[in-house]
Amino acid sequence: MGRHIWGKTVGALVLAVTVAVVSGCSSSDDDKAESAAKTPTTVSVADATTEFQAMVTKFDTDGGCLEKAPGTCWEQMQALVEPARGLRKAMRAEKSVGPEFWSDAYALIDTMDDGIAVGEDQGAPAGGTTLTNRDEVLGSAHDLSDWLDANPIS
Repeated sequence: MGRHIWGKTVGALVLAVTVAVVSGCSSSDDDKAESAAKTPTTVSVADATTEFQAMVTKFDTDGGCLEKAPGTCWEQMQALVEPARGLRKAMRAEKSVGPEFWSDAYALIDTMDDGIAVGEDQGAPAGGTTLTNRDEVLGSAHDLSDWLDANPIS
């Protein structure tokens, strides 16, 4: 009788290990497939440029940010930073030119990120003499759009 219990125990352990190994392998393959499906592909610089400049144009045609009060332009600021970040990602993936080509563009996107990092729209200064994060984001977005026009890649 002891032999019979021992055999069942070993058989159950072998079965459990086999199931765990098979499950682990198949879920690993499934995880890899899911991960590959979820991994966003980088868009081309041309597409990212078009998307970014379209947002700058939309900002301008919608009237820009006319209110001087803090907090009144935060959504527009964020709407410009997101495609700028996508553009930076596309620039990093572009192999026809090196990072030194993009240095001015990177600096403008970094300035936009610094402005957004404040966490809120600080508004327009009363006297217009000092800059706020609004100027960093919106001004740099327009400067970046101009830079992209002046420095196209084929």
